[in-house]
Amino acid sequence: MQYRKIQKTDDEISPMGFGAMRLPLKNGKIDREKASELIYHAIDNGVNFIDTAYLYGDSESFLGEILQGEYKDKVKICTKLPTINVRKYEDMENILQEQLDRLQRDSIDYYLMHAVDLKSMNRLLKRDLLKFISKAKKEGKIKHVGFSYHGPKEEFPLLIDGYDWDVVMVQYNYFDENVQASMEGIEYAASKRIGVLVMEPLKGGILAGKMPKEAEDIFKKANPNKSTAEWAFEWVLNNRNVTCVLSGMNSMEQLNENLAVAERTTPLSMTFEEMETVELVKRVMRNSLKINCSTCGYCMPCPQGVNIPECMKIYNEKYLFGHKGMFNQSF
Repeated sequence: MQYRKIQKTDDEISPMGFGAMRLPLKNGKIDREKASELIYHAIDNGVNFIDTAYLYGDSESFLGEILQGEYKDKVKICTKLPTINVRKYEDMENILQEQLDRLQRDSIDYYLMHAVDLKSMNRLLKRDLLKFISKAKKEGKIKHVGFSYHGPKEEFPLLIDGYDWDVVMVQYNYFDENVQASMEGIEYAASKRIGVLVMEPLKGGILAGKMPKEAEDIFKKANPNKSTAEWAFEWVLNNRNVTCVLSGMNSMEQLNENLAVAERTTPLSMTFEEMETVELVKRVMRNSLKINCSTCGYCMPCPQGVNIPECMKIYNEKYLFGHKGMFNQSF
């Protein structure tokens, strides 16, 4: 597999990373046998970057259990500080130690501030975030730092310039190229030699699998042998400023398809005709999708017990595919 370098750290990273938020489940818990098989297969085929977080259920503990022996040194682990859980300085130190224990590691390769915008970052700074980072790095508990971004594009450069970050994680796909950090923000981060990690390349699955017939027809006409997911991954990896695309794979079929895309796609490798095809599909999707939701789940839990992402999914599918579902009336 070809690799892309994080300029700040000199680490060579696989262009596809394994996102451990949506691991396969069994009886509501991680299916350890199936998830282990997927992760080991990914590593054996060149994937060397795994992303998790404190808030991803028992994902950290699971990774700590299976990434032992020969696999322990084959991957870079990225996890995140749950900013919503930080009320005082000591919380950051206690949470980090808990994560190290869960992951069964002495040091975390990439440690991100989770789901921040300017307001939440300022709140962390008031609780001595920079002191925490400096101390943790000095003690060897974390090697490199960054943040995952969930805010308006106008604030993104301010956060990039606020500290000497090593990496940043942003939402980016052909449908959402101008939301949150935006394409311009990604270019700005790369100009600072910051590694760019991409989440939601398939927009929570909306850009993979079944799509509106008009969109599927456009893709099939351009290349009948390429899946909708392949188009989406190629589009993201085509960006020379993207270091690694994170994918939450839960089947061997998905994993092998993504591995193949990561192995063959180089920056700026898509043709003009292929880029035009994606642009035509994007226009179709924009005319059909009513709510710009990736079902990431960051809006949960709802204080009223409503499954918000599922409601958004049902609503969108009514217009994307003409599903009536439980609805008999038009919205």
